[in-house]
Amino acid sequence: MPLVTPARRSRIRRRVLAWYAARGRPLAFRRTTDPWLVLVSEVMAQQTQAARAADAWERFTARWPTPGALAEAATADVLREWRGLGYNRRAVALQRAARAIVAEHGGRVPDDLRALGRLPGIGPYSARAVAALAFGRRVGAVDTNVRRVLGRAFFGTRTPHAAALQVLADALVPARQPGVWTHALMDVGATVCRIREPRCAACPLQSWCVYTRLTPPAFDVIERSRVVGPPAARFEATSRWLRGRLLDRLREAGEARWVTVTGPIGQHDTAAIAVALDAMARDGLVELGAEPATARLPVGEVATLRA
Repeated sequence: MPLVTPARRSRIRRRVLAWYAARGRPLAFRRTTDPWLVLVSEVMAQQTQAARAADAWERFTARWPTPGALAEAATADVLREWRGLGYNRRAVALQRAARAIVAEHGGRVPDDLRALGRLPGIGPYSARAVAALAFGRRVGAVDTNVRRVLGRAFFGTRTPHAAALQVLADALVPARQPGVWTHALMDVGATVCRIREPRCAACPLQSWCVYTRLTPPAFDVIERSRVVGPPAARFEATSRWLRGRLLDRLREAGEARWVTVTGPIGQHDTAAIAVALDAMARDGLVELGAEPATARLPVGEVATLRA
């Protein structure tokens, strides 16, 4: 791990926190430290733009403001409310987490890092983020943005060794305002230390950044190198696209219990639709119809949102 003296840590904290106070994003979920509301925001923001997640978070938490409320909801309603956020398995995992909180923790989000990490859908990053944001724990939450910021600033690369990076992230967290610090580092990565064309002159870490001191050729190698391989498939050809369209079709059916899903859908034929629906059933996203006559139809499968 790079040597960062206490005096330097103090200066870095002051600079980053001052930058965030002036330029941080005013996202709705940053106005609360309620552990459940923070947990929901962290699950929503996984692989989803923060601004989009913030809009959905306000609607979602108004409808299900506690773990108990979400635990008792119909999963079909949860999936309908999740529309637009993508990665729909997160919605199912969040409800399972709510049910675990009710069953195992008396309806209160646990403040223990290990207990948080055992909740469905809550990995090491999310557990640390909830611990810092909701409970004021002095732990570093390392998401993609934070990894890039600290990796560049202190290691000179976007992808340093994970263990060393975590040690550094924990050491930098201030004793006061660990939640604010967590938001601040995320915003530095999201708005300044971007994947391409980072705005180094505007970065509060510029004075200490190893990355900006690299020669231009080395800078380009780190930033532009790509693994050579076959061209990526168009999104419309992927199973993820198909699963999204299937779930949208079921959402649009409203309260109808069963929907006959016919093909083709985009580039996907009946066989691909059947495979996708089977996988979605295993993930808890749909229930497949049991009627033999319908199930045997060559045009597709029958499914409904899981209730």
